Amino acid sequence: MFEPSIAPSGTLLGLLQRGRGDGTLHALAAPRADALAALNQCVLSDPRRDWQVENRSLYYARLYVDLDGPLGAVEAHLFSADDLLDDDENRTGLALSVLGHLASYGRDDALMLLRRYAATGANWSWALDELAVRDDDAGLRSLGAPVLARFPETPEGAARLAAAVRDAYEPRPWRLWEELPQFTARLSAAREQGSFDRWQRQMTPAGPRPGWSVDAVFEWAEQGLRRGTPLHVPAARCLAAVATPEDRPRILAAAATGTEAARATALHHLVTAEPENPAVLDLIEAAAEDDAVVAAYERLLTEAAVDRARAWVHRPDALGAAAGRMLAAHGDATDAPLVLGALRESVRTSGPDAAALWPLVDGTGRLHIGCAAPVLRHIYRETASSHLRGRAAAALSATDPSFATGFAVECLWDCEESTREIAARHAETGDARVVDRLRRLAADPAEEEEVQSAVRSRMDPRVG
Repeated sequence: MFEPSIAPSGTLLGLLQRGRGDGTLHALAAPRADALAALNQCVLSDPRRDWQVENRSLYYARLYVDLDGPLGAVEAHLFSADDLLDDDENRTGLALSVLGHLASYGRDDALMLLRRYAATGANWSWALDELAVRDDDAGLRSLGAPVLARFPETPEGAARLAAAVRDAYEPRPWRLWEELPQFTARLSAAREQGSFDRWQRQMTPAGPRPGWSVDAVFEWAEQGLRRGTPLHVPAARCLAAVATPEDRPRILAAAATGTEAARATALHHLVTAEPENPAVLDLIEAAAEDDAVVAAYERLLTEAAVDRARAWVHRPDALGAAAGRMLAAHGDATDAPLVLGALRESVRTSGPDAAALWPLVDGTGRLHIGCAAPVLRHIYRETASSHLRGRAAAALSATDPSFATGFAVECLWDCEESTREIAARHAETGDARVVDRLRRLAADPAEEEEVQSAVRSRMDPRVG
């Protein structure tokens, strides 16, 4: 996965890249030129590790509004020569999303840039999706000719057009264009072809077929592993469909001595089919070097699995780490020291961005481990993942008495709506900034309903 370059958390750029509320607060207090330079760098070079799930666009758009920021740098980025050479949507997606929010806030310059890019840019479909929910009918109709000109009236062009119509995230522009006489025939044919393609895919699915044997399922999983596409989880579901009581010895043998793919498939099946069987835990322990087997263990939600976690949590391997996550998710108050130890060890060995931290952070909040607050505050400050920071904020709300007057205040400006919701429920209203921010969130039409509901519950305790 692409790893962006993230500045230190104590810098303005680092705060904005992380989407922290303090990024906005520091930007508004900094010289405007410095703030705009850092903001432009974030928008033009997406800082997210996973752009498909982490939010930044509304966060950056709001800051452009607060700074009355010009869009010259965004325009130069979108229409640079690189757009002719690099059509990866990662290069322009964040900038286009920011423009979409700015258009919603009434920035006509953003709307004009989106229209121009939809007509001429490489990532035109993203720009069109932004316009589809914001532009008026006349503006969208004006784009019909330049967009359809991308598809030559050849068999190949017709196939590409059908795929574009079929896969459009927002169908509104295509429907408007189909109403125009000059495009009706082409788009009607494209829509019908897209519907046929979808039906054809449904009628000819890939993968397992009814009547497969247990051995055939194991072979399918093996083929997937050879291709670099692990299939042990779907293969385990297939086993549940095809296995009979007479197949149980074969499945147990595969779990004990089978190939890597067969063993993982068999164990993923057994943790669902025989969750109370202690022999399954023994088989998992014997194959602890296999990450897929460890993943099967984490699917067990039994008292026996939690008890075994207490014995395994000190292991210096993947099974020991999984045991810590098991206790974080399903342990009781007596497991708090073990969960805290696992959290500290994970931060020490893997840093504040490790994927293993997510359940451990959740567990400290679930178990109300007060002495975990210093570690949680470190994760909150340093992680580049806005989702993990939000989880840290939720855990701090349950473990840190200073949260309401500390991090909760800055979380009102966070890039993630779930984090803003936590802040709206906990931030101390004795701070004048909090009251003003709550009012702005309540009045902002771009804000999520969950956040506004939390705000209303603070303004009127009878709500929520």
